[in-house]
Amino acid sequence: MIVILNAHAGAAAKFGNLQSKIADLFGAAGLNIEIISVAGKDMSAAAKRAVAENHETIVAAGGDGTVNTVAAEVAGTEKTLGVLPLGTLNHFAKDLHLSLDLEGAVRTIAEGNIASVDVGEVNGRVFNNSSLGIYPHIVHRRVVEQMRLRIGKRPAYIWATMHAFRRFPFLDLRIEVEGKTVKRETPFLFVGNNEYELTGFRIGARRRLDTGKLGLYLTHRVGRWGLIRVAFRALLGHLSQEKDFEAYLVDEAFVEAHHHLILVATDGEVKWMELPLHYRSRPRDLRVIIRRNSVG
Repeated sequence: MIVILNAHAGAAAKFGNLQSKIADLFGAAGLNIEIISVAGKDMSAAAKRAVAENHETIVAAGGDGTVNTVAAEVAGTEKTLGVLPLGTLNHFAKDLHLSLDLEGAVRTIAEGNIASVDVGEVNGRVFNNSSLGIYPHIVHRRVVEQMRLRIGKRPAYIWATMHAFRRFPFLDLRIEVEGKTVKRETPFLFVGNNEYELTGFRIGARRRLDTGKLGLYLTHRVGRWGLIRVAFRALLGHLSQEKDFEAYLVDEAFVEAHHHLILVATDGEVKWMELPLHYRSRPRDLRVIIRRNSVG
């Protein structure tokens, strides 16, 4: 077993010497592990090496971006992914009903219950959730503002969000789903690996990760207040009554626009991609360690 630790994981400040803490917890569970601490582009290279070497289980220790990078290499192989959720949101860990505290996550990995779950893919890039429009614009702008203003991630994020809502760009998309072409001007398109809850305070959660489907969600051409109205209706459980909101559950989808390139977010990371985009589900293509009876 090898643990690939994000050197900039948010939990580092909480635990001090995070690498030592992880080693101690696995040792107490009777497991002798290798830990490598990497960051940035080295993360993907480390995951590739781990898959090629004689490791049966490869543990991603970090946030959703770290999990995505490691899962992209593990998916489609006989290797198994373990998750130590050390990020801010930890969407993947939450939807697998994993323990979000370090000790509980290590216990889960030590127990070794394995399930096969789906992964999403866009133009060859694996994702848990992906989006176009406002969100990738905010993430991209946040990085620019951090460097330009030399400020922290949180204030840069607030600044970038204000900038996005001030400009409020629309996408002119053609989406091929279920044998038909849907043309929409929209501020966003969200594509999730499996179906997301759309109402109430569980909004954004998923009941299953193994149905072989993608959830596609978008609005019509609504402005700032229209987008806020849609969000408010979702929280009240009335999203099904919102005429400007659409949802699809599909095996795959093709997305085109009037541009050659488009900014795409995958699990919090942004990248320019060539159009058209081909989104597809890869059913049960990832072996992952879970808590007993937590999937399906």
